[in-house]
This record gives sequence, C-alpha cells and structure tokens, in this order.
Amino acid sequence: MDNIRRLMFAVVMAIAYMAMGTEAQTIITAPKSNATMTNVTTASNVTTASNVTTASNVTTASNVTTASNVTTASNVTTASNVTTASNGTTAPNLIMAPVINTTVTALTDNIATNECGKTKLCAAKPENCDPAVAGSCFFVSAQQSSGQTFSFQLRGVSSGYIAVGLSTDSTQGGNDTTYVCANNNSNVNFFTALLDKGVLTINNTLPVDSVKGSVNGQIIQCTFSATVPNATVTRSTDTSFYLSISNGTFNSGTLGSPNTVLFSDKAVDLTSYNTNVLNSLNAAPSSSHAFGLSQAFLILLGVLGMMML
Repeated sequence: MDNIRRLMFAVVMAIAYMAMGTEAQTIITAPKSNATMTNVTTASNVTTASNVTTASNVTTASNVTTASNVTTASNVTTASNVTTASNGTTAPNLIMAPVINTTVTALTDNIATNECGKTKLCAAKPENCDPAVAGSCFFVSAQQSSGQTFSFQLRGVSSGYIAVGLSTDSTQGGNDTTYVCANNNSNVNFFTALLDKGVLTINNTLPVDSVKGSVNGQIIQCTFSATVPNATVTRSTDTSFYLSISNGTFNSGTLGSPNTVLFSDKAVDLTSYNTNVLNSLNAAPSSSHAFGLSQAFLILLGVLGMMML
C-alpha cells in the first residue's frame, strides 16, 4: 500500500514538473521571438535584456550619421571655405574714396608749353601764347595720370581769380565743374566750385590733390591733380568736355561772376593731346553784321556817285 502511494506521488510530481517546465520554456521562447521592450515584465528569467536587438545593435546609437559624420559640423562650407571671408572680392578690391586736399604749396617753376600736343592737351588765349613769358596770356593744360585723374596747369592774369571749367554741354553755367585759383594778398587760395547761371558757388567737395600756386603781380599760376567727374579710360566721350578759362574778382572769400576769355567750340577729349582747341569766342562776325557793312558801303558809293554828277 505504501508502495502504491509512493508511485502515485512520484507520478503527480513528474506531471507537475513537466507542467512547470513547459510553462518556463514558454516564458523564455516568447520574448526571443517577439520581444519588445514594452511587453516584457518578467524580472528574474527574462532573456530580453541580453538578446534584444534594440539594445545592442541599435543603429541609432552606434552608427548615427547625425552624430559622427554630420557634414554640418566637420565640413561646413560656410565656416572653412566661405568665399566672403577668405576670397571676398569686396574686401581686397575696395575702391578708395578720392582725396580732397586744397592745401596750396609754393610753385617755384613757371608753367610752359613743353610737351603740348605730345603728352598734354593745351589751350590758350591768345592762341599759341607762351605762359612762361610775361604778358596777358591765359593758358590751361591737362594730362591724364591714370583713370579719371588728370594733372592740370592753369595760368592767367587777374587781381582776383582765374579758373578752368569743364562743361558737359555747349551751354556754359549748368553746374559746371570749376577749379579756381585766387589771389589772396599775393598768396594763392584754391577752391572747387560749381558754375550755375553765372554764379560760382564754392563747395570744395570735388576730389583734388597736390595743389601748387604762385602770384607775381597780377599773374596767377597753379597746378593741381583732379579726379574729373564722368571720366574713364575706356570711352573717350566720358573724357570729353567743353573747356573754358575765366577770371573775376575775389573779395573777402567771395568769388565774383566769371568773365569768360576762352570757351571751346566743341567738346574736347582731354586724352587727345594733339587736339587743336578753338575758342568759340573768336568766331567770325555774323552774316547779319556782314550784310550791314555791305549795305553801308553801297550807300557810301551811291552818295559819292551823286556828288560827282
């Protein structure tokens, strides 16, 4: 009887053991095949922790392109090869502002006609007069230094000032660029001005430099470098102006209305040194004036004829 009980107990235990083994196996198998971090709740025998692909081979953690090979961080074109910073055209090729310096230093040499027609453009009143010789000679020359910059020589006779003007049209006085050399108690004062409707307004804003001057009695001489408005080295029309020479009074820092002694008959290219500048103020008498003289001569002949009858 005892043996029968022992056998039944052994069978029950075997069945119980088998049942428990099957349950444990099921618990382990399930996480391996469908394991996710959210469904595993087992504390002691969960395989999920060691074999879950999510934990050990997560691409996000070890091979994330964003972290190790981010182009933005290591090869950012903006930082290392920024054209604006290293090769920026704006910085190295800045055009410097033209110099405005009207300070006058002593001119020790007389202005002469040397190199006229060769390396500088010249104009004079009377035509071909020699500025190096004492007398009433008004003279101006222009020589291109580079680009828009020209070297000018100006000589004339006045107890006040002499001036050279550059006009873009044949009408003198429409805000024409004007460079003025004035006699201030035997010292030269230099001004830049605009001529408009017969009035010279000093502005001293036109780019000039290297001004020299001298006064000997009423003979005023000055030389200077000027950046001419609207002038380039590529198009001759942009270096062409109607050229003028004038003089006037200068009292207490005020420029009187200019008296024009020379005004070119056409626009003159300042870079064409062999140009013969003609003075429009030396024009021949008008046809009406010539007709009046002829008419007077015929009347005189008629009177003489009647007297002889």
